[in-house]
Amino acid sequence: MKNCTSSSVKEFKILAFDASPDTQILLFIVVLSIYLFTVLGNATIVILVCTVSHLHTPMYFFLCNLSSSDIAFVSVTLPKLMSIFFTQDPRITFYGCIAQLYFFLLFGQADIFILTSMAYDRYVAICKPLQYSLIMNKTVCITLAAYSWLIGIFNSLMYALIASSLPFCHSNEIHHILCDLKTLNKLSASDSTNRDLLTTVESVFIGCLSFFLIIVSYVFITLAILKIQSSNGRRKAFSSCTSHFTTVILFYVPIIFVYMKPENDSSVEFDRLLSVIYAAIVPMINPLVYSLRNKDVLSASAKIKKICK
Repeated sequence: MKNCTSSSVKEFKILAFDASPDTQILLFIVVLSIYLFTVLGNATIVILVCTVSHLHTPMYFFLCNLSSSDIAFVSVTLPKLMSIFFTQDPRITFYGCIAQLYFFLLFGQADIFILTSMAYDRYVAICKPLQYSLIMNKTVCITLAAYSWLIGIFNSLMYALIASSLPFCHSNEIHHILCDLKTLNKLSASDSTNRDLLTTVESVFIGCLSFFLIIVSYVFITLAILKIQSSNGRRKAFSSCTSHFTTVILFYVPIIFVYMKPENDSSVEFDRLLSVIYAAIVPMINPLVYSLRNKDVLSASAKIKKICK
């Protein structure tokens, strides 16, 4: 143990799924489809928001940030996962693993704070409509988005530096779809008590507190909507919020469950499944959630089609 240093391991093996070579090729096709659909869908949202003037509002500004983050989020993990399935070579260098951990945490945390900002935007729009343009001005929107990214950048850097200094001697096998923080903690030869405590506190502060703020916002939003006399007005107000709330539930619940629940070996497969949901499935369905029932996005798409013709 005394001779164990962080340089003891030069590379890790990402053992994502225990499958035969033929099954891994099938998994490659599935992951490739998810990746392409995610990138194309979110890139479409970004292009629409940037080019169509009536989408230049706070709600779509945050949606553009979310879509940009989602593109980067899946690009951190899925290409490497596809490479593993296609080449059947699970190796990743030590510093490649640390880099993946850093960017995964960065874009994941950016998503969390952007979703929280979107909830605040919906709260102001529905609960304080007359003050909306005053409260959600350009400066406020840029500040909220900047903080969402900056917190992710610096907080993720802290974890990456901690992970890069850990000694790994017992095993270099990562039974996960990526270089996950909890997995690296378990592989480390050093005492993980303080790191586990830090992870728990951070999960409460970043994940649970943000989730709590979103839930409180939606309690006030629901109460305000129920006071609207017109059924058409209530339906329109609910419609503008359901897309965001659907994304919040799908994204937050798996993350909170994975990082807050007690550790046990029997939950490895379940943790892997939950990670697939928030790391791949949610970014893929976000464009659908925000566009299928959104008249503004659909009309913007129609305008772009006319211009292209």
